[in-house]
Amino acid sequence: MIDFSVEPEFQAKLDWMAKFVREECETMDLLWPDQSANFDTKNEPARRHLKPLQDQVKAQGLWACHLGPHLGGPGYGQVKLALMNEIIGRSSWAPTVFGTAAPDTGNAEILALFGTPEQKQRYLGPLMAGDIVSCFSMTEPQGGADPGVFTCKATLEGDEWVIEGEKWFSSNAKLAEFLLVICVTDPDKPLTERMSMFIVPADTPGIEILRNVAIAGEPDPENGHHAHIRYNRVKVPLDHMLGERGGGFKVAQARLGGGRIHHAMRTVGKCQRAIDMMLERAVSRTTRGRKLGDHQMVQAKIAESIIELEMFRNLVLKTAWIIDEIEAGRMPHGASRNYIGMCKVAMASVWMNVIGKALEIHGSLGISLDMPLANWFGGGMGLAFADGPTDVHKSQLARAYLKKATPAPGLFPSEHIPTRTAAALARYPDARG
Repeated sequence: MIDFSVEPEFQAKLDWMAKFVREECETMDLLWPDQSANFDTKNEPARRHLKPLQDQVKAQGLWACHLGPHLGGPGYGQVKLALMNEIIGRSSWAPTVFGTAAPDTGNAEILALFGTPEQKQRYLGPLMAGDIVSCFSMTEPQGGADPGVFTCKATLEGDEWVIEGEKWFSSNAKLAEFLLVICVTDPDKPLTERMSMFIVPADTPGIEILRNVAIAGEPDPENGHHAHIRYNRVKVPLDHMLGERGGGFKVAQARLGGGRIHHAMRTVGKCQRAIDMMLERAVSRTTRGRKLGDHQMVQAKIAESIIELEMFRNLVLKTAWIIDEIEAGRMPHGASRNYIGMCKVAMASVWMNVIGKALEIHGSLGISLDMPLANWFGGGMGLAFADGPTDVHKSQLARAYLKKATPAPGLFPSEHIPTRTAAALARYPDARG
């Protein structure tokens, strides 16, 4: 039986989180609103304010909850993590406050799963403590996220790997202490064995940030936080490879699945906050002698938003439940793949629809920067591309279900009424008479 309930003790933690995020994390959003501010470890005023909040989170046992106990985390499971992320998703600073900020979450999982003891000590420890931030450098300017056309390569020269090529949209590279870079090391092998992943310290000679590309919602087009990077004969020691040679595809997949479901969980929280704003506006604003909420068009937008978010929330929770069942050994490995794909496909659409309707109900105020909705709406477009393009997941999902489908046994579909009626009468010739 599918069950999303939690024990009273954990519900008390969720209640504490809801109050804490509203009062403290959303306050940080106002004090340091820049999209990359929460990743800037050199912003001393913000870090002074942040540290006591992180200490409170740790005292509650809610720090870095995305990691299971085998990776050094509390091991709450994905259903509880989903309920937590609903709350965390309301604030851009909350993931940093709770030690669950992407891309550091996925990078921490990779280091925990594939890192050597030395790599964990040097990189994972400070990353988990929130003292540094990291970058995941995978996509490329000529081919986006398609690994089949990656050209950035790493060549073995003596006791070093030499990395050459360009990467695109490497988030937080300008602030990172290290980058995880996926490179072609064995071009003649099958795609899944062609690439390897490397830890590259940010101060390694040859790392050239060509531009820091901005996205919708960022104020400065030349100072975004998604870097276009050239690796100009960047040299790293042999022990800076993560996992096995040719295992980069496997390492990346271990990271991306978790990222997709965690983004979906936080989308629920952000959209719920937008609905809260929508409802408040509808009972506060008067037009044509009536409250906005008394007009049927406004009621329709509210109802559609509530229904769409509730459907998505239940999909996300079911997916989280399946992942927990896999971890418990009650479902086979891979049972969650299609559901994670569904979450990925639906996520950007739900975000844009719900926040878009909230923006409309707020009118000119909604598109102004006096409200957060316009920035949310613009930034939400990136969800269609984060952790892989949405269209790829649509295709994969359809193919997975098409494999299970069987052709119709005859000329007409199996639900063809005349054919079925004839078969029913053949079984029960006296039924009609």
